[in-house]
Amino acid sequence: MGVVSRSVGNAFRNKVRSGAVVVILAVAIGLALAMLVANQAVGAKVDSLKASVGNTLMVNPAGSRGGLGGGNPLTTADATKAAAVAHVTGVNEALTVRLANAAADSASAGSASGNGGADRGSRGGRFGTSGTTSLVSAVDPGVLGQRNNSNGSSPDGGSGSTTTRPAFSIPIQATGVSTSATAAGTAIKLTGGSQLTDFAANSTQALVGSTLATKNSLKVGSTFTVQSRTMKVTGIFDAGDAFDNNGIYLPLAATQTLVDQAGQLSSLNVVVDSIENVSSTQAALTSALGASNVDVTAGSNNLQAAITSLGSVQNISLIAFIASLVTAGLIVLLIMIMVVRERRREIGVLKAIGASNRTIGLQFVIEAMVLVVLGSVVGAAVAAFSSNPIVSALVAGNTTSTNAAVGRFGGRGGLGGGGGFSGGFTRTRGAFAGASQLIGTISTSVGWQTLVLGAVGILAIAAIGALIPALLTAKVRPIEVLRGE
Repeated sequence: MGVVSRSVGNAFRNKVRSGAVVVILAVAIGLALAMLVANQAVGAKVDSLKASVGNTLMVNPAGSRGGLGGGNPLTTADATKAAAVAHVTGVNEALTVRLANAAADSASAGSASGNGGADRGSRGGRFGTSGTTSLVSAVDPGVLGQRNNSNGSSPDGGSGSTTTRPAFSIPIQATGVSTSATAAGTAIKLTGGSQLTDFAANSTQALVGSTLATKNSLKVGSTFTVQSRTMKVTGIFDAGDAFDNNGIYLPLAATQTLVDQAGQLSSLNVVVDSIENVSSTQAALTSALGASNVDVTAGSNNLQAAITSLGSVQNISLIAFIASLVTAGLIVLLIMIMVVRERRREIGVLKAIGASNRTIGLQFVIEAMVLVVLGSVVGAAVAAFSSNPIVSALVAGNTTSTNAAVGRFGGRGGLGGGGGFSGGFTRTRGAFAGASQLIGTISTSVGWQTLVLGAVGILAIAAIGALIPALLTAKVRPIEVLRGE
C-alpha cells in the first residue's frame, strides 16, 4: 500500500508538468480512441451495406426500366428459371402498372368523342395506363406534368391548338407483389395497419401510400376501386417521397387479373447468397434468361465502390489508431526517462534500504498509470466529440460521389409533376444509388467495449514506457548512484 500511495503522490509532485503531460496524453489518447471508434463504425456500415443491397440483382425486360422503354414482359416461367440458377436464394416478382382516375378518364373520353376521337388516351391521366381507379392522384402535375405528358398541343387552347383539352392528371402506380416486399426486395414500411396476407387472384387487399391515403381521406379499413373490384386498405405505407407514396401495393395475382396481364411481370428482384457471388450469378442469369430478353443489373456496382472506399477509411483509421498508441507510449517513455533521471538519488536510497528492482519498477509504472488514466478520461471526452467529424471527413475524402441530380415535388424522370426544374433527372436510391448515397451518414458512439479495448492497449504501452527506464536505472548499484549525486 505504501508503494501505491507514494506513486500517486509522486505523480503530482510537479503539478505544472503533470498537467501538461495529462493534456498531451489526452490529445494522443483521444485521437487513438476516435480512430478506434471510426474503424468500428465503418466496419459496421460495411456489414450493413452487404446485408442490405450487396447481394441483389434486378432483372428487367431488355430495353425497359420501370415500365418505360421497349422489350417484352417477363413471365412467371422466367422467375422459375431465375430461381434455379446457382447461388440464388430468392426471387421477388413484381408487376408495375399505372392506373388513371376513373372520373378523369371518363371526362377525357367524352372530350375526345366530341373532338371526333382525337387524342383519346392522351389526356386525363389515361396516357400509358393499364386501368382505372376511383382514387385521385396525390401529386399535382403542375407545369412539368402538363408539359412532359402533352403531345405537342397546348392544353389551354393556345397556339397550335383549336380546342380546349382536359387537364392531365398523374397516374397512380400500382405494384403487384408476390410477398410482403417491394420490387426492390426490401420490406414495405408501414405507418399503420398490417401487411398483405391474401395473395390470391381474387384478393381485395391493398396497401396505400401515405400521401395518396391523405388525398383520398383513406384509413385502414377504407375501400376504393381498381377497375370494377372493390379493394380494402389493410395498411398505409411510407416509401419516403411524394412520387412513391402516390402508389398502391396489391397482390401480384390480383394485379395480373385486374389488368388482364396473366403470368406477366415487370421485373424480378433476385437475392444472391453472398456478395462474392453476385458477378457470377449476374452472368448466369443473363445466360439462363437470354441476353436479348433481359437486362440484369447489379446493385453491387456502386456498392463495391462504396465498400472499397470504406475499406480505405478502415485502413487509415487502424493505422492512425496504432500510430496514436505508439505516440502515447513514446510520450510516457520520454517523460518517465526524464523523471527517473531526476530521481536517481531516490532510487539509490530505495536500493540501499533493500527495495527490489520489481518494487522500484512498480512504483514508476503506477505513477505513469495515474497520469495515463487521467489522460484517458479527458481523451474519452475528446473522442466522444471528435469521432463523428473525423469519420465524416475520412469518408468524404475517400468516397467518390456518383450522385445524380434529384428532382423535387413529385417529379420523376419527366413522369411526375412539379413546377420547377426536374425533368430527365432521376433520384438515385437503393441498389442503384451512388457510392456516397449508399454510405449515407455514419454515426459513431463511444461504448464501454471501445473504451475497454482502447484502455487496455493504452495502459499496456504506457506500462512498457514507464517500466523500461525504471528498470534500467534500478539495475545500477546504489553506491554508484549515490556517488554520482
